[in-house]
Amino acid sequence: MSEIGIVDILDRLPHAYPFALLDRVLEHEPGERVVALKNVTYNEPFFPGHFPEAPVMPGVLILEVMAQATGILAMGARKKETRYYIVGVDKARFRRPVVPGDQLIVDIRRRQSSRGIWKVDAEARVDGEVVATAELMGALRAS
Repeated sequence: MSEIGIVDILDRLPHAYPFALLDRVLEHEPGERVVALKNVTYNEPFFPGHFPEAPVMPGVLILEVMAQATGILAMGARKKETRYYIVGVDKARFRRPVVPGDQLIVDIRRRQSSRGIWKVDAEARVDGEVVATAELMGALRAS
């Protein structure tokens, strides 16, 4: 189990500001599991337009945090020459709002992988409380 810092995350994923959402990978069991961190801050570009009087992180961006963590899991040590595309989202559930100041911890666990297609269970927590869950499916493709 190893940590992955922001420099290595940016080296592995094709995302750039403002769409690079992961801050750190806390745990990485190659091919099996990733636990990643997203610090949610008020200066995120979506907050001024997403309920400015009561800012809430959009659910689709919580799914994107999950997807980026899944990309780290599926890509392993590969670099940007390979892309990981989300091709399916099932059973997405949002249990409570995620707001500025929260630390979103996503836990991604491989269910199945074969020929570049990955199926995972994804869970997002804040302060130990589950805030969102989903089943994701993605595909590895050469860029």
